Amino acid sequence: MSQLNASVRENALGRLQAGQSQSEVARALWVSQSTISRLWHRFQQTGSSAPAPRSGRPRVTTQAQDRYIRVTHLRHRFQSASVTARALPGGRRISVQTVRNQLHTTGLHAYRPLRGNVLTRRHCQARMQWANQHLQWTLANNWRHVVFSDESYFLLQHHDSRRRVYRRQGGRYHQQCVDEAPPHGGGGVMVWGAITNTGRSQLMEVPGRLNAQHYVQDILQPHALPLLAAPRAQFQHDNARPHTARLTTNLLAANNVNTLPWPSLSPDLNPIEHAWDELGRRLNARVNAPPNRRQLFQALQQEWDNIPQQTLRRLIASMPRRCQAVIDSRGSNTRY
Repeated sequence: MSQLNASVRENALGRLQAGQSQSEVARALWVSQSTISRLWHRFQQTGSSAPAPRSGRPRVTTQAQDRYIRVTHLRHRFQSASVTARALPGGRRISVQTVRNQLHTTGLHAYRPLRGNVLTRRHCQARMQWANQHLQWTLANNWRHVVFSDESYFLLQHHDSRRRVYRRQGGRYHQQCVDEAPPHGGGGVMVWGAITNTGRSQLMEVPGRLNAQHYVQDILQPHALPLLAAPRAQFQHDNARPHTARLTTNLLAANNVNTLPWPSLSPDLNPIEHAWDELGRRLNARVNAPPNRRQLFQALQQEWDNIPQQTLRRLIASMPRRCQAVIDSRGSNTRY
């Protein structure tokens, strides 16, 4: 029988004794008719509405301790269950699994956390202001004219934390079950790219450390400016030092480039970040991984050109939703 608290049991018995049918009582109390039937049968046999004793291990925590476990993990989301088990008031030691079980009953489960930027109140306010200013922009009139650009770094050996290995119990340390990783991913390449609603730039390798002179001479002038020659074009890049240097701003001003103001620490607002994700997935799906940096860059160029334009258009069309997500989170990190 479903466990009913004392007040519900007494309410049901009162209704039955007043002449209501079992089905009427069940509908009134939102329980099944069989539950009311068993309650009435037990009351007639024993004269009591209390449920019969049940087998099973008795609870080791009180209601107050259960409430402490729940409230503690709501206030301190990254606290481990083992710390809570050791700090539980009442003097009685409990197992870590008991803490986990209690958290599961309240809907709290352990997940891999989202990695987000460290956003101060000033950052959140700037992101909120930017999102509100651009919330009414439309794809037809505004976003389709923006050239979104960014740099990204790709490793020779990328290890996806979602990757799984099939092995037998006890085979954790078998050589064929170990996902070997060289230090720092074995090296990699940094690339620059830009996307628009109707096209994309060439994927460019950024050798060494990016500075303003290299950004202007090797990236903006030969690759970005041709994209920005279109009517009403706007250029988006973040607030990295080479992007905000005087040499860069002077070049953009001299070529009458309209630059889209950008809030700091806002990769979730830039759709090209998801283009990088798509590029990384396509690279990892290759049967033969590139063995060196030169072939890695060649593979990246090929996969960059193979990304369907419809995918890029869909990413740019998500800008109104990105703005709304920032507003809903009050400037904090979003699902994008």
